[in-house]
Amino acid sequence: DEEEEEEENEEKTNQDETRTTRSGISEGEEKLRARNEAKKGELDEQLRDVINEWRKQRAKEEEELKKLKDQQARRKEIRAEQEKKLAEQKKEEEERIRKEESEKKAREAEEKRKRLEEAEKKRQGMVQAQKDKHQAGGYGSSDTRKGLGGFASVQDAKREIVKTKEQLADEKKISLSIRIKPLNLDDLGKESLKSKATELWENVIRLETEKYDLEERQKRQHWDLKELSERQTQRLRLKAVRMGLDAEALTGKYPPKIQTASKFERRADNKSYEDKKRLFDGGWEILSCEFLEREWKEKMGDWNKQQKTKLPKWFGVRPGKKSGDPATPEDEDEGKADSLQDVDEDFEDIGNIEDVDEEAEEEDEEYEEDEEEEDEEE
Repeated sequence: DEEEEEEENEEKTNQDETRTTRSGISEGEEKLRARNEAKKGELDEQLRDVINEWRKQRAKEEEELKKLKDQQARRKEIRAEQEKKLAEQKKEEEERIRKEESEKKAREAEEKRKRLEEAEKKRQGMVQAQKDKHQAGGYGSSDTRKGLGGFASVQDAKREIVKTKEQLADEKKISLSIRIKPLNLDDLGKESLKSKATELWENVIRLETEKYDLEERQKRQHWDLKELSERQTQRLRLKAVRMGLDAEALTGKYPPKIQTASKFERRADNKSYEDKKRLFDGGWEILSCEFLEREWKEKMGDWNKQQKTKLPKWFGVRPGKKSGDPATPEDEDEGKADSLQDVDEDFEDIGNIEDVDEEAEEEDEEYEEDEEEEDEEE
């Protein structure tokens, strides 16, 4: 029984110890948990503050971005309005310039038309006056105008020649508008229509006669010009023959070329064809022949002035002598002496040549000895 009691006591003591240890562990855990929770609360507070700050900063940035976008949109609208105004101003300026140019052109065309109308009326009046004088018997004015082609002066004729195709077309339109008057046939009766038709017929006959007269005058002027040009060519041919040129030299489009003696001097070349041809005959060949001929004459004169000597005899016979030739003249001794003298001089020259060769050999030997000594020293 005692053993059982001891065991029970031991069990109780063990249970008490486990309880005490468990209570100690639970208190530490609670303290640690409380500390961790406090730290977490602090971190949560800090995180909450950071998030709030970030949200405030983000809100500020969004507001600034919104303001910038609004400002950009306003600037775009202002720029679009300015561009629209500039485009309208440019369009108005171009329209104004175009309008001014069109008005200027219309004004110039009107002035030109009025000027041409006045000129046409003046010309019609002059033509009518000329016809009246012609019918009255005064031929002086018509004769003076015949050479100018119907114009009053040379300036009018030149002005008519200088006109362009456009000017001529405009003048033609204006003259036709003056000559061809519009027909008002609405309020005319039978008799008035007949009179109008007869008037038009007479006008057609008059115009056809004028056309025929103008064509004939044009033909006559053409033949006159042809005859005058033929006379001019004949006169130019005669003038060229008198000047000594070819007959067709002055009849071309350009005057004849001036033949000059040099391109640096504007001086006429009056040489004939034969003289010019002789300038190119021979040349260096003739000059060389003349030089050789002159030199030959000089050498021949010097040779003839030399003293004549005879050849020496060889074994009692003079060289070149044939068997049938006559005996030598009396001055044989002189010739012999001269020949002996010449022979002695030749021998002396030969000796001198040998001496010169010996001296040259000695010098070569000395030079070779000097070179050998230098090589030994080295």
